[in-house]
Amino acid sequence: MPRGIILKGIGSFYYVKIQETNTVIECRARGRFRKDSIIPMVGDHVEVKLSEHDALKGSIEAILPRVTCLVRPPVANVDQVVTVLSIRSPEPNLLLLDKIILAAEFEGLDVVVCFNKIDLDENRSYEKLSQIYLSAGYDVICASARNGEGIEQLRDSLKDKVTAFAGPSGVGKSSLLNAVDPRFSLKTGEISKKIERGKHTTRHVELLQLKEGGYVVDTPGFSSFELAAVPAKEMDRFFREFGEYIPLCRFRGCSHTSEPGCAVIDAVEQGKIFSSRYQSYLQFYSQRKNVKEWEK
Repeated sequence: MPRGIILKGIGSFYYVKIQETNTVIECRARGRFRKDSIIPMVGDHVEVKLSEHDALKGSIEAILPRVTCLVRPPVANVDQVVTVLSIRSPEPNLLLLDKIILAAEFEGLDVVVCFNKIDLDENRSYEKLSQIYLSAGYDVICASARNGEGIEQLRDSLKDKVTAFAGPSGVGKSSLLNAVDPRFSLKTGEISKKIERGKHTTRHVELLQLKEGGYVVDTPGFSSFELAAVPAKEMDRFFREFGEYIPLCRFRGCSHTSEPGCAVIDAVEQGKIFSSRYQSYLQFYSQRKNVKEWEK
């Protein structure tokens, strides 16, 4: 039975790229998936049965085990997340960036931080922001979809991987993807001057195949990100820069919020951990600490 990958789903139709023939066929999912409350996802590796009457149509017969599974954006088997913020128009929201990174870390995904629109930053403030995330152990790309700066570095980071782009509307995710591969011709939106947010231009989740190998997921922009699955008591594990200090805390199970002898707090006070990252941790921890197990 031919195998392929779901590139996109619209309504009850799924568009599957068949590995052997490199063709895309339109499929419906077998009824038993609905019976078992299983919904095929973009990025799923599937087995399909081809129609006897139309070589470009078929049905999804089996969904192979998923390595990773994201709810928002709804996509399976992603290798990494590229988190995109603009340096100007709109201004960078580091709390949202840290939320996306935390959620990606919790899902076991690699993270690349991308600051876009650096051509608008006359003061080069993106260099200071880059240091926050470089020091935490992340790859950082400073780019401009307008003048092409950083695009080759971004293209290299995407090669042979399945990558989800995440970030609020208006930061230039679609423009960056168009710069990486002009064949995509993704629709881009303008920034609302009144609220400094972009208009939603991406309406559905779709895997786009890169010329150099790999896929990218262009997703609807969002301005919030839920941390429903991340337990407060495990949250410190997903802040990479805390790692070397956690074993040095005086108390086992230290929450790094107010305990005496906390090595993480000491590192923040000594400038070894950036304050903005620690403040994000405190806010996320506060949101999650009173959530009961049955509410997760």
